[in-house]
Amino acid sequence: MNRIILFLILANVLASLKGFNDLPFFNTYKFQVGKILNGEKLRMLTSGFLHADWMHLGFNMYALYLFGDYVMSGFSGINFLVIYFGSLLAGSIYSLSQHKKEPYYSAVGASGAVSGVVFSAIMLYPNMKLMMFPLPIPIPGYLFGIGYLLYSIYGMKKQLGNIGHSAHLGGAIGGYVITLFLRPGVLHNHNTMIIVMGCIIGGLLFFGDKLKNI
Repeated sequence: MNRIILFLILANVLASLKGFNDLPFFNTYKFQVGKILNGEKLRMLTSGFLHADWMHLGFNMYALYLFGDYVMSGFSGINFLVIYFGSLLAGSIYSLSQHKKEPYYSAVGASGAVSGVVFSAIMLYPNMKLMMFPLPIPIPGYLFGIGYLLYSIYGMKKQLGNIGHSAHLGGAIGGYVITLFLRPGVLHNHNTMIIVMGCIIGGLLFFGDKLKNI
């Protein structure tokens, strides 16, 4: 495993373990709209290293492990960190924009950062094959990416489950934009897929505030 990915996994595990056993620590560093709007901006970063439970942590770290190497193979370590932390912050910023009128809305997890890494990997290798339960056959990465965006938009609109769909979306947008900025050549990998995802993201940015009213 790449050392940078290993370091990020260890940092997430250690911070989450501390949060599992120390509620004041967890409450001090989790994402909470009211606290952030009152000046505690650091929560937008620290919340990305806390998790609700072992399953939540394990799922995110497994996804980082699976997709991280794809991104590391296409970028330097510094650029990988730019994608990871840029996507984490993009997820927090988008969540804040969607829940700004809900001061007690809170969230934790590396989902925004990991979503950005997943999308970066898909843009680098759009034809990678992914097995997704319950489908019995592998699907191309670009179909997964488009489906992921659409499902997250639907989930955010319907507020499905106890899931931070807005953080997933923000992180995916961050991964998309940063990867395109760092490696414009990805347009030649699968330009139709890149354009379709860009249109979905553009529509989301312009009309996202209206989703809850539809």
